[in-house]
Amino acid sequence: MYGKLALRHLTLRPGRTLLLLAGYGVGVAVMIVLLSIGEALLAQARDEKLVGGGDITVLPEGIDVEVMKTGGLGGMFFSIDHARFVDLQVLAAPRLANDVRAVAPQIEGTLLYLRTSDGAERPVRGFGEIPSATRAAGAGPSILGGNWDDDDGDRRWSRPTPAELLNDIDHFHLPPPDLSSAARETWAEWHYFNILSSDRRRWAFVTLLVGGDVPNGRWGGQVLMTLREEGGSERRFATAAAPTAVHFSTTTADLDVGPSSVRVLPDGRYAVKALAREVGGSRAAAVDLVVTPVARAYFPGATLGGDVVSGYAVPALRASGTGTVCVDGVCDRYDGAQAYHDHNWGTWSGVTWEWGAFRDGAFTVLYGRVETPGAEKGSLFLYLVDSLGFRALFRPERIDYEDARTIVVGGREVRVPARAVMADARGADTLRVELEIEDAIGTDMRRSAERGGRGASMPKPYFIQMKGRARLSGRVGGDVLTGTGSGFFETYR
Repeated sequence: MYGKLALRHLTLRPGRTLLLLAGYGVGVAVMIVLLSIGEALLAQARDEKLVGGGDITVLPEGIDVEVMKTGGLGGMFFSIDHARFVDLQVLAAPRLANDVRAVAPQIEGTLLYLRTSDGAERPVRGFGEIPSATRAAGAGPSILGGNWDDDDGDRRWSRPTPAELLNDIDHFHLPPPDLSSAARETWAEWHYFNILSSDRRRWAFVTLLVGGDVPNGRWGGQVLMTLREEGGSERRFATAAAPTAVHFSTTTADLDVGPSSVRVLPDGRYAVKALAREVGGSRAAAVDLVVTPVARAYFPGATLGGDVVSGYAVPALRASGTGTVCVDGVCDRYDGAQAYHDHNWGTWSGVTWEWGAFRDGAFTVLYGRVETPGAEKGSLFLYLVDSLGFRALFRPERIDYEDARTIVVGGREVRVPARAVMADARGADTLRVELEIEDAIGTDMRRSAERGGRGASMPKPYFIQMKGRARLSGRVGGDVLTGTGSGFFETYR
């Protein structure tokens, strides 16, 4: 009956019938679209990989968000290297205080492997966030029961005390278990400090070192000091310590090498005490310094892997030092003097480097490059900080040296730099650094090899340490860079 009525109506009123059918079809189509949108919203709301809150999501460079969401290869195992540094020194730094209200670091669905008591490894997904930061970014969940607050690990990650930050950056390491026995014998890790007198004519290099097949092979400690007065001869001091007299930690920066030590004080300063005997002489040197890092002036560290393991961090890129450096009871006093501290670890047979650290007015600069045997020349980086912390990173292609000075190293004349220039441009940002070398000393690394050191097969046998002036010019973020100051530089010849 209904079919006959519809057919007769279509025959008598075809226009009206088609219009009604079109209207009904549009209604059905709109309903289908709305239901599809609702289903998509529900799926997203249930998606454990969806990061919520805030206005901007920061992801690693090169990650395709759509591929990541669908679980493609581009979304596997991604992470933001040095995420804590990005949080403390970039996104949540004072420089962006007027633009950034909250920063919420989150880990979403990271693949981990859990080893259970029966020895089996099981794939799991890990999630993590800092509750207070997530709430501040507007992404806090509704808590139906219990508490969801920061624990001490959350606080230490996002709001560390000065001492906690130093220990996290500056702790010691153990050689990787997959290193060959030959590589383990070249393992070394050390604290290095330098200090420059206010008249810029006297300075000291102090190193407390752990080296060898740590901890179960043949290893030990060493204290090295170089004291220098511009235009004079350097005085070198060294003392070895047996493993039983060496104490280090993989969670703190504290180190004992016999009676010498490095301690991180509760307020974030370093107490450095070092004793050593003159190389080839009878005098004794003693260092007793308190080194105070400038807040936010640090380099968080980087590690190179492969055939050569090389790690490097600078907990005190800009610092001041107070205390004494004494030789046989005759002391030089330093009060708030320019100081610097870094930390190195790795396998070092045949490794050379370019390095420098200096301050130019309000700016402090670190540059460097590591060159390993048989590998292509490493990339040069230049790291710039100011009173608000990290400012910019540049990648100069090269350092142009002018070897116009001559020094005597091990009875041989060696040509060393008198000046150097490096420059780079990154979009609208530009940088030019000019170095003028005022003094230089050298070490014959072949003699170090003969004495059991790490200089065997060195492609460039002379290690050159320099003191000088640096001139900085350029522009970053529209601000003019300019300044002149002092620093120390290293290279090989």
